[in-house]
Amino acid sequence: MKIRLTPCRPQGTVRAPASKSFAHRLLICAALANATSELTIPDTSDDIEATARCLTALGVSIDKHGAEWTVTPPRQWNDGVTLDCGESGSTLRFLLPVVAALGLSTTFNGHGKLPERPNKPLLDVMRTHGVSVNNCFPIRVSGKLQPGQYTIRGDVSSQYITGLLLALSALDAPSEIHVLPPVESAPYIDITCDVLHQFGAAITQSDWTFTVTPAGLHGGHYTVEGDWSNAAALLACGMTVCGLNEVSVQGDRAFLEIAAAMGAGVIHEDGSFRLVLDGLHGAEIDAAAVPDLVPVLAALAATASGTTRIFNAQRLRLKESNRLQSTAAMLNTIGGGVSETDDGLQIHGKPFLTGGEVDSANDHRIVMAATVATQKSKMPVVIQNAQAIDKSFPTFFDLYRTQGGAADVQ
Repeated sequence: MKIRLTPCRPQGTVRAPASKSFAHRLLICAALANATSELTIPDTSDDIEATARCLTALGVSIDKHGAEWTVTPPRQWNDGVTLDCGESGSTLRFLLPVVAALGLSTTFNGHGKLPERPNKPLLDVMRTHGVSVNNCFPIRVSGKLQPGQYTIRGDVSSQYITGLLLALSALDAPSEIHVLPPVESAPYIDITCDVLHQFGAAITQSDWTFTVTPAGLHGGHYTVEGDWSNAAALLACGMTVCGLNEVSVQGDRAFLEIAAAMGAGVIHEDGSFRLVLDGLHGAEIDAAAVPDLVPVLAALAATASGTTRIFNAQRLRLKESNRLQSTAAMLNTIGGGVSETDDGLQIHGKPFLTGGEVDSANDHRIVMAATVATQKSKMPVVIQNAQAIDKSFPTFFDLYRTQGGAADVQ
């Protein structure tokens, strides 16, 4: 699918989409709980549906009535099933150790770039704790994960630590996880601990050592809060966004602080947020804790005065696309001045971009970043493979149009 965007800044108020980071974790915790849970998930996406699909294949009952999801754990888990994770790294890396904790023999499949994304540190630590698992897709897991002392690198993916925290909460004896610094995307681990605590898990943290004492997760009523990652694209397009938790543990809440450091005005009133985006200037941006914000921040920097340097972002080469390469290519195609560095991007701002046709690289974040870049383009921007947006935010262009944005399917 191609989307043709005509420069036309949208205005008005929209509600932030549901946080897929919270939704993944709430669904898995509800599946592992001792009773039925009621989850309020205002909207969904391909990644959230991937986790729901895999849990259903394992025997979990999930009934949806609009935004209300009823999740009932199985009396007996299904063994020997194949789980289709789609393109969702969260689904794969969270459920790999979880099925092992349940002692299930399971096969995992994935699509797109997912089979190329690294999993070895997680698989290695699973092997040392009683699990048989191969490295390549299809990934076959058998054996039962054993409690004990776990040591894992923190510089590849925080998703490994989340998967282990979820899995060890389902065992019958205490365990410790020692995370070797540096720890990338640490706020995502905070989200995991927050959700587990809501379900009654007993987890304590001292520096980068987590002690997990199984206490039995309990069912309940939980609501998925708004997603700061996707809201950043809406804010960067000029829209007012409501439905965000201003004290959220989501690391991407830092978007407001970073935008302010680039010269944006931040307006917060009546529970909504809006940015004044005139007069942006270059900045130094440390992306270690906020990698998902990089494409949108780069799009803003492309028309800011001066130079912006984004660093500590090398892990973006291992996402749905090589996001350093795909972000630079997208912006340069429409007249930007972006170069890759060893660990990030250097962006020389220009007053306006020229427009043109870009490829999403099958990456939802590139679709959103291209839309942001259109706001200061002299000519339309056409996005090839714009359907990639469905991975995290399928209603993005619907919201964009309702607020005056011009986005036409070609």
